[in-house]
Amino acid sequence: QLNMAKKKEAFLKEFKEGPLQFKPTYKFDLYSEVYDTSEKKRKPAWTDRILWKVKNLCEDASKEGEFPEEENLISVTLNNYVSHMSYGISDHKPVTGTFKLEMKPLVSDPLVMLSHEGAWSAEHDVLIRYSAVPEFPSSAWDWIGLFQVTFRHVNDYITYAWVEDDEISSNKDSKQVYMSASEIPRMGGEFLLCYYSNNLQSIVGISEPFQV
Repeated sequence: QLNMAKKKEAFLKEFKEGPLQFKPTYKFDLYSEVYDTSEKKRKPAWTDRILWKVKNLCEDASKEGEFPEEENLISVTLNNYVSHMSYGISDHKPVTGTFKLEMKPLVSDPLVMLSHEGAWSAEHDVLIRYSAVPEFPSSAWDWIGLFQVTFRHVNDYITYAWVEDDEISSNKDSKQVYMSASEIPRMGGEFLLCYYSNNLQSIVGISEPFQV
């Protein structure tokens, strides 16, 4: 029925679905894995489905002639599409999908370039050098965070320094900021630095990984 509708209904044609490699998820007797034994004895069906569609910014822009078609800014890969037969509180079995989402940056060059200076350890204060593009809208509330290379969210910082309060030198090309030795993790490891822009509410620069 769904495949028939996808051929007929224009708004469904661009939606994708993973392979149905699980048993029908409807209709079950409650609290069991037994298909409908009521008087109606409904035929098992794949009633619960997950469809997806990615709307890329370049699609709209290319239609308006702003720039030619190019690679999608967002790509989605289905990693896992399964049912969960152990749940029995409904006559349906739940279905879940796990996706990998990749987003290409809207700008090719970072707004802020930053790097660590010298050898970093918890034995002494450390220095960060950074520079920003001329049009960058900096703020007194911007900060530079120290992150493990495996960080997943902007709030995963180990410590941070305010770009203005902790600044120790400045010239037309770059600025220096310090971090206190007491804030540097003693266990060491591989880390990187991220510049967070308060005005843009996002990370706008990431350093190369380095050892502490």
